[in-house]
Amino acid sequence: MQTPTLGQLATDTGAQVVGDPDLAVHGLAPLDQAGPGQLSFLSNPLYLAQALASRAGAVIVSAADLERIRAEGQADGRNWLVARNPYVCFARIAQGFERRANTDHRTGIDPRASVAADAVVPPSCFIGPNVVIESGARLGERVRILANGFVGAGAQIGDDTLIYANVSVYHQCVVGMRCILHSGVVLGADGFGFAPDIGPAGVEYVKIPQTGRAVLGNDVEVGANTAIDRGAMADTVVEDGCKLDNQVQIAHNVRVGAHTVIAGCAAIAGSTKVGRFCVIGGSANFAGHLNIADRTTVSGGTSITKSITKPGGHFTSVFPFLPHGDWERNAAIVRGLTKLRERVVQLEKRLRGQAGNPTQHTEEKSS
Repeated sequence: MQTPTLGQLATDTGAQVVGDPDLAVHGLAPLDQAGPGQLSFLSNPLYLAQALASRAGAVIVSAADLERIRAEGQADGRNWLVARNPYVCFARIAQGFERRANTDHRTGIDPRASVAADAVVPPSCFIGPNVVIESGARLGERVRILANGFVGAGAQIGDDTLIYANVSVYHQCVVGMRCILHSGVVLGADGFGFAPDIGPAGVEYVKIPQTGRAVLGNDVEVGANTAIDRGAMADTVVEDGCKLDNQVQIAHNVRVGAHTVIAGCAAIAGSTKVGRFCVIGGSANFAGHLNIADRTTVSGGTSITKSITKPGGHFTSVFPFLPHGDWERNAAIVRGLTKLRERVVQLEKRLRGQAGNPTQHTEEKSS
């Protein structure tokens, strides 16, 4: 693996070198752990002191942060990679290091795999042990499906997609190009659709066949043990560039707009439409049949029960944590709010009655 220079990394990412462009960069490391042959980054001014003390061979910084470092008199004699967005620059450089380090160039079908005779699997693909690919499935170029993966009948997998071990892609589902599905992902299980039938013996839940698909766009990454259900009749869709964390639940007929990110354990109920470029925190949850505007941010643990129509809003419904004793006192107050409200209503009625009866005011004063 050829070691890149700082100048080459700058060319690759559109950044600017301040210092030695011929510095060999052997790897990446955090500011407080990096050594002379490593590259680190500063994306938060709170870590400026760490950047000043770092032993890194070079640090990715913004132009504004480099000016702050110069003001401290510690910029000279060191190497800097100046980028518009240091965090993104770091991510792209890290991708390059990962590509260089990847020595797994396997292709072909493991003899322990089971591939239907009419499935389309190009020679550039790698199909690992115990993988099952059913009839009519179509894989693009350079697809990698690791051990114990399942691709159902008629499913489609786009070019350069990586499917880790123990992933299930159900029948007729679609995965776009350059996607990553981590272990335990289930794409296209039946949505939770049942019609309640109330009879003399109680409620019977009659299953509604889930005949839609689950469809992922290009460049989608899905975390471990996340479930994306198929639609009841129309498709469940996760658009291009979305990133889903571990243990996320996407219910039937949901549509997630392009470049939305969803953190772990979030859940979106059926038929809700989430806009583009949204940010959804961990354990947030959405009721069904909602419309969420583009660029909405939802804090972790928040419950969204109504549609959000104005783009760009930030919504939070989590009560801040408190010392346990304070929380208990506040909980006691909350439990008494109904009685307090009733008292306020009665007082308002009395005040309105007094305001409409001047004689009563006079009598009360004279008494």
